[in-house]
Amino acid sequence: MIHIAHLKKQIPAGPLVLDDISFRADEGEFIAVKGGSGSGKSMLLKCLALQEGWTSGSYKIDGRQIPTTAIGRMRIRREVTLVEEKPFLSANRTALKNVLIGSAAQASLLRRATGMVRNDDYMGAMDMLEKVGLLDKAHSKADKLSGGERQRVAIVRALVHGAKVLLLDEPISGLDPHAGEQVLADLKQLCKNQGLIVIAVLHQGDWAERFADRILGLSGGKLVLQVSGRRLTSKEKMLL
Repeated sequence: MIHIAHLKKQIPAGPLVLDDISFRADEGEFIAVKGGSGSGKSMLLKCLALQEGWTSGSYKIDGRQIPTTAIGRMRIRREVTLVEEKPFLSANRTALKNVLIGSAAQASLLRRATGMVRNDDYMGAMDMLEKVGLLDKAHSKADKLSGGERQRVAIVRALVHGAKVLLLDEPISGLDPHAGEQVLADLKQLCKNQGLIVIAVLHQGDWAERFADRILGLSGGKLVLQVSGRRLTSKEKMLL
């Protein structure tokens, strides 16, 4: 469980980007974050992923404050993973190899240098690729994958390396409707079956209304909307 209380982010000699943000995210929950350009959506995800610091406020996971030590924060970065709008994959590696070797924050130096993996890791990665409908793409090189397939590979990579919380910044931007729906359906199923927490910035309103358990709305760095996943009213849409 994630618990954010009165989180603020002030840019040095600049504006207040996040202003008194408070919410919680429970195991198995899919949360959509909406808001216009400059509302603070991406900054919120970066703070949650420990890629950015915050000026004040409380950030707890499972009732414990985020650790201040480098080792403690490294563990959190494996468990709370940010997947960018266009995730980086090694073009010359297969989908499976990209999953197994991981990113710099996920895999050991030995694994990244040698590519060596245990049989259990191999089977686990193949099983997870199958769950998101990519088993037939396991041995395809990343540069041959579609945008939606690359998104799913990045998601599987995070999960195989221990992510319990996925933070997604516009995960279906630029994807065709079928591919976008497949990515969100996969995420929803992982929340249900594995207790994964997903917090996703979704520009498309109807996707948030269809797939999210809860919708958060940001405007000017403030949390102006927090409702259960459903069709938003005209008045609620005006807030964003």
